[in-house]
Amino acid sequence: MRSEDLAAAAKRKLAPLYIIHGDEALLSLEAVQTLRDIARQQGYSEREVLTVENAAQFQWEQLISAGQSLSLFAELRILELRIPNGKPGTEGGKALEAFASKLPSDTLTIITLPRLDKTALNSKWMSALAKAGEVIEAKVIERNALPQWISKRLAVQAQSLSPEAMAWLVDRVEGNLLAALQEIQKLALLHPAGLLTLDDLTAAVANVARYDVFQLGEALLVGDAERIVHMLSGLKAEGESAVLVLWALTEETRNLYRFAQGRARNIPTAQLIKDLRLWGNKQKLIEAAAARVNRRQLTNALQQAARIDSLIKGIGEGEVWHELTAMALSLSRVNNANHR
Repeated sequence: MRSEDLAAAAKRKLAPLYIIHGDEALLSLEAVQTLRDIARQQGYSEREVLTVENAAQFQWEQLISAGQSLSLFAELRILELRIPNGKPGTEGGKALEAFASKLPSDTLTIITLPRLDKTALNSKWMSALAKAGEVIEAKVIERNALPQWISKRLAVQAQSLSPEAMAWLVDRVEGNLLAALQEIQKLALLHPAGLLTLDDLTAAVANVARYDVFQLGEALLVGDAERIVHMLSGLKAEGESAVLVLWALTEETRNLYRFAQGRARNIPTAQLIKDLRLWGNKQKLIEAAAARVNRRQLTNALQQAARIDSLIKGIGEGEVWHELTAMALSLSRVNNANHR
């Protein structure tokens, strides 16, 4: 179930168990609060919280005991189990399986985890939980979906943004959904209902964008020069390691080079995507990106990466972030001589 569908589904019928996992902390927190509010309206007045800081040291019998014990002060209660690292371990996995096999009838259980990898999603304990309850994924709101997310939040305040204002706001809150919500709430305090323009926003909204260095690769594949410059400037301002940024750019350049070589040998795109271990949006973007650049651009970019590596180590002359930007921009240009 998507996090945005949770409220309507829970109001229709509250399941005995919800498992919430994902990268987006704000959506995870909101999902939990939504369940608490609906549960309290239905008479769930007790609440117990168990946090697994260390799976090996956690007393898993607490979970089993909590599931078997009767409520002391009310008929219905909420039990929240938090596993911050998403790894319950062998003992914890068995405890979760046992708990899922016999859910307490008077309890709403909410289990929160970070984004789970493929191994965790396919584990016995996760399968047991998913079979017994509802799984909610708090997925990161990607840039292309951010305007819709912002519009929905503004609509609650009877506000909307002009296209120019929306583009400006997205640039400043991308990658930081909690800050985006704070800015949206600020607009309700500073401006009346109705359409807000760019002028309305510039005086009220702080630049709170927080970029993930791993999103830089996607921007490179898209070839969005303006966004690349903006992201690199943001990463530098946030104190991100130049070593990590160089790694991200170099890794994407190598993937483009290998993909282009494979297509030249008529290897199917699907096979290349599998061999290069490309995931998510990169699977959709790699082919168009490889068609946009040529072998000379890719070779030059890899040579430039080697020079930047030397600069980071104190060898040679030049400003590291300027060179990183130049390298990224060299791959955002369209070059029709793609087979040279």
